[in-house]
Amino acid sequence: MAHDGCMSLSPTHRAFLALAAGGVLFGLTVPLSKIALGGLDPAWLAAARFGLAAPALAWVGRRGLRAACSAPVAAWGGVGYGGMVLVQNVGLERTSAGHAALLVGAVPALVAILAALAGRGTSGPAAWLGFGVALAGVGLVAGSGGGASSTLGDGLMLLSALCQAAFVVAQADLLDGRDPIAVTAVQLVAAAAVAVPIALASGLPAGGASGTEIAAVAGLVVAGTLLPFAFFAFGQARVRPEVAGAFANLEPVVGAAIAVLVFGDAFGPLQAVGGVAILAGIALSSAPERRAV
Repeated sequence: MAHDGCMSLSPTHRAFLALAAGGVLFGLTVPLSKIALGGLDPAWLAAARFGLAAPALAWVGRRGLRAACSAPVAAWGGVGYGGMVLVQNVGLERTSAGHAALLVGAVPALVAILAALAGRGTSGPAAWLGFGVALAGVGLVAGSGGGASSTLGDGLMLLSALCQAAFVVAQADLLDGRDPIAVTAVQLVAAAAVAVPIALASGLPAGGASGTEIAAVAGLVVAGTLLPFAFFAFGQARVRPEVAGAFANLEPVVGAAIAVLVFGDAFGPLQAVGGVAILAGIALSSAPERRAV
């Protein structure tokens, strides 16, 4: 019976499930990266993350690679994946895991704003109110400080969120008529091509990473890169950019929860209010978008 129910899901519902799975898995990236940065610098971590994930994904999507190999696909992979993660890793070195995870909550609002500027916005008043509330929460989190946080680190995380939002909007056209797995594989190769020269410029890795740090890198490659990027591309190929962006709201919720449980991040009153505002924004912006695809 469960199997029949799964088979009867519409393409839109399957897209929602893929986006939800991708959003939850993306929530692991900030905590895993925070751990892995203890053994690798930001550039080498990005290079390892994309360089190890790309071949496996390319093999899975090998039949669609020829159609996916285009200059725009590769360029956005370099910026949207490579540039975004490089900036994110540098920011993570300078802020707490909890701050970093919650600041990702700016992505859905930024997606809606960029989609509107590109003439593709269809969000209603309730969704825009949700985006505004979420952004206000992000502002509270970013401005509330904390011993393990810095204005520079939080600013870099917001810049990374802007890169991610621009990528989500552009990806809608890049996926049109192409295999999403193959497109993601090409983009991961391009991201590695951006990260590797920057990593080499800083010298070879020092070595001496602990077992925990090595495990975090492995988890980041599989659960934080290969699977969520593939899930998100599959889902985004079937819905509007704003709808896909709304599922990025799952990332800060999962990431912040792990930061509290694993890293013992303590939130003050302003951070707590900011977190509640982000959750309220999720409720306002996501539900209407799911009804109109």
